[in-house]
Amino acid sequence: MTRLALALLLVTLIHQGCFHFQVEAGDGFIRTRGVHFLLNGSPYYANGFNAYWLMYTASDPSQRPKVSAAFREAASHGLTVARTWAFSDGGYRPLQYSPGSYNEQMFKGLDFVIAEARSYGIKLILSFANNYDSFGGKQQYVSWARSRGQYLSSDDDFFRHPVVKGYFKNHIKTVLYRYNSFTGIHYKDDPTIMAWELMNEPRCTSDPSGRTIQAWIAEMASFVKTIDRNHLLEAGLEGFYGPSTPQRNSLNPGLKIGTDFIANNRIPGIDFATVHAYPDQW
Repeated sequence: MTRLALALLLVTLIHQGCFHFQVEAGDGFIRTRGVHFLLNGSPYYANGFNAYWLMYTASDPSQRPKVSAAFREAASHGLTVARTWAFSDGGYRPLQYSPGSYNEQMFKGLDFVIAEARSYGIKLILSFANNYDSFGGKQQYVSWARSRGQYLSSDDDFFRHPVVKGYFKNHIKTVLYRYNSFTGIHYKDDPTIMAWELMNEPRCTSDPSGRTIQAWIAEMASFVKTIDRNHLLEAGLEGFYGPSTPQRNSLNPGLKIGTDFIANNRIPGIDFATVHAYPDQW
């Protein structure tokens, strides 16, 4: 399901036994306590929208007024959160040309998005990668590894192969440590960002047992939290049940995609759950 604009993103808080945060009054970061979001110690209610195109558009300075207009309109309607991409891998106008090589113009576009969101009081959920081919996706990471002599049998090796996982971890690290050219704040220290998302709609159809995705989320969540304890983290799941709750599998729309909504969201370091609802499709 690639039509992000049609997705209704629902978030659900989950209580974890690990990665507890100290709530600092006035620091501006979104935290959790039990099953509630908090902002500066008070309840916070997310009301937001999807806009995958923000960085891509803002990378052209002449087009930045479109981003400003989107945030201004959103704020005027009481929207408080925007979810967007922090990736564009390979292809035309990429953020990441090749593993570890970045397009500064595109990164400055993301810098602008974060700075502009801040000026309108809008928090951001930033996604690190795409399951699908749009803007590169997992297939681009696999292609990079193949071009460097690695044997990979399918795009799902994104979740398994150590070289590919190393590429992805490097991208996460690069984004977290990015110094914003507009605000002078490293991304990992910026309270404008509400949360990070590991991937837009991860799927691993080659392993419907769910073990591959479970292990990948656990590994990547731990990696993110070793660098950034300020921000919340979510996996980017659509919400499909899996082997841990077989009695609920009949509620899925006929898909076995290697995810497990309950088990995946119980992983330490995952702070809240997401559901992507496509009422035009099912």
